Order: sequence, then C-alpha cells, then structure tokens
Amino acid sequence: MAASTKAPARDKQDVKLTCRNIWKVYGENPAQFFPAGAGKVADPHAHAQHIRDSGHIVAAADVSFDVHLGEIFVIMGLSGSGKSTVVRCLSRLVEATAGEILLDGNDLLKASPKELIEIRRHKMGMVFQSFGLLPHLNVIDNIAFPLKLQGIDLSERRKRAERVIELVGLQGREVSYPRQLSGGQQQRVGIARSLAVEPELWFLDEPFSALDPLIRRQMQDEFLRIQQVLHKSIVFITHDFLEALRIADRMAIMRDGAVVQIGTPAELIVNPADDYVREFTSDVPLARVLRASEVANKAGKVTQRMPRVKGDVSVESLLPQLASHKSGIAVEDDSGKIVGVATAQDVVAALALESSKRDDAAEQAS
Repeated sequence: MAASTKAPARDKQDVKLTCRNIWKVYGENPAQFFPAGAGKVADPHAHAQHIRDSGHIVAAADVSFDVHLGEIFVIMGLSGSGKSTVVRCLSRLVEATAGEILLDGNDLLKASPKELIEIRRHKMGMVFQSFGLLPHLNVIDNIAFPLKLQGIDLSERRKRAERVIELVGLQGREVSYPRQLSGGQQQRVGIARSLAVEPELWFLDEPFSALDPLIRRQMQDEFLRIQQVLHKSIVFITHDFLEALRIADRMAIMRDGAVVQIGTPAELIVNPADDYVREFTSDVPLARVLRASEVANKAGKVTQRMPRVKGDVSVESLLPQLASHKSGIAVEDDSGKIVGVATAQDVVAALALESSKRDDAAEQAS
C-alpha cells in the first residue's frame, strides 16, 4: 500500500460525511418502528429482532460512522451483510427508513428532489460493479455525458473529459467504443466518468470484483494513484479483506445489517471485536498490517547515513531495506521528526508479540 494514501490523525472539524443511526427496513409498514423517523433506540439489537419477528426485513440496523476529508473509508462484510444497502442509503438511491445522513453538516435525508439532483450532479461520484457504459458513445463521450446533463458547454466538457482520461491512463482510447475495450479499460472509463463531475464525495461499490485477479490488482494500484493526486473523501465497498487492507484508511465490518467494528486495518486485525471479525482477519500476514512506527525502537541510535522511512510504511515493505541496512532504518513521523530506529531484530520481536496476542485471543475465543 502506498504510504502517502494513508490518512493522518483526524478531528471532528474535518468530517465530510456523517452517518447516524441509519436503518433500512423492508416490509408492509417499516415506518411504524420509528416514530418521527428517529433512528436512535435504546437497544438496537433487540429492536432489530423485534422488527424481524414482525415479518419485516432489516437490511441496515443502527449504522453510524464518520468519513473524513481525504479519507478512504471501507465498508466490508459477507454477501447480505448490508454494506451495499448502506452506500445506497448514503446516496439516496435507496431511501433510509430512519436516521440521519449529514454531508458538510446538511441532512441529505431532508433534501428536496431538486436539491438532491444538484448534489448528485455536483458533489457525488458513484462507481458500481456494473460499468453501465452507454454502448453507442465512445470513451470521451461516455465520460463527458454527466457534464452534458449539467448543461456544461461542449468545449468545457471536452477539456474536463480529456483531463480525467489522462488521469486514468486511457490516452489513445478516446474514440473507442465500450465493446472495443477490455474489462479493466471499461472500468477505467466508469471511474473517469464519475470523476469528471469533480465530486467532493466518491462512492465505489465493489468496483473491481468483476475483474480477473491481475487486472483487479492493477486497478487497485490505479485507484490509489488517483487518490494520491485528488485526495477525495471515499466510501468503498468490498467483501475482500485483502483489498480493504490495501486501500483503507479506516474500515467498518458489517454483519446482519449492523456494524460490528470500526478501526484501521491494523486495529481490526490485532484487536478483533469478536469471532466474526477474527475470522475475516485470521489469514492476513501481520507483516502487511504492522507499520514501521509500531516496530521502531524509540531509544535506537540514529546515524547520519541511516536511510529514513515514514512511520506508516508497512513492515512488509520495510523488510527488503532492512536486509541491506543491518544497523537499522530511521523512522519519522509526518512532520519529518525521527521517532525511532527499526532493525530486523525489532521487526522479529514485534511480529512474535503480535502473533502471540492473536493466538491467545483465538484460544480464549474457543
């Protein structure tokens, strides 16, 4: 994972999107369970069970989280866990039964149809597993199509379309039609089309799951490269933990419509909330999760010739460098201040400790 994509520490002032106590219930009369649309209940688990016992389906149950400026927030879970329902509620492609969704402090659930159209046209970008390209339009016209709907003149549409074509690496394919493109190229067109409107908030629902493994990896790399340039606020849906591990700043794991745990990938792996989260993370190599700052010896001696790395570099990326720098590598924070020295011995000790913690937790759970 590219270190520069990782989000720094956040505070309440840089929240872009807030999701509070969101419920989505299907059935004859979902509103009966939420007087005045209030989603906050004393016991969400018991309330969800009561709704199910009444013959209704609970697709999302008391879902709450924040998405910060420039953050990649991943929502993951097994099929039927509610992750896609939540992202559709956030964009109001599906209307939430109860709760609150704030974009820049404004409640999206109270936006009028006209206001919602403007928000989608100018503030939101959406990419789904299905590319949804218009077969009769070539690449540049597919990308420029949302801008045409906005009433932007032809010259400006072409400029913006050409800009994102370069960003996603589709130069030379401007006049190709969807049928002439590979699956990966079609997905790039879908990504470029969503970026052409210059969204402040970007929703991606399993955008790479239909691609073969090699192309999927390439698209993940491309996605991270684009994020390094644009620093969008992103909600990314996936069922693949290794994909989430590569791209997430923070993530939420869902089960039966509810959020089980929220945290960084490292937090979820090292301190899983329950067996469900532990099962998701059990096969993930710790070297991919631990960061240089977590294995660095704060009392280590720094020399002038010692190479430096950022604290959020993964141990997996650090290992090849340690092989050629036996005295260690200086680890620095975001401001460039040295926070310690990482050596091969430090890495081995940290991996052994975290592995022991994981085994102890698994033993206690069994």
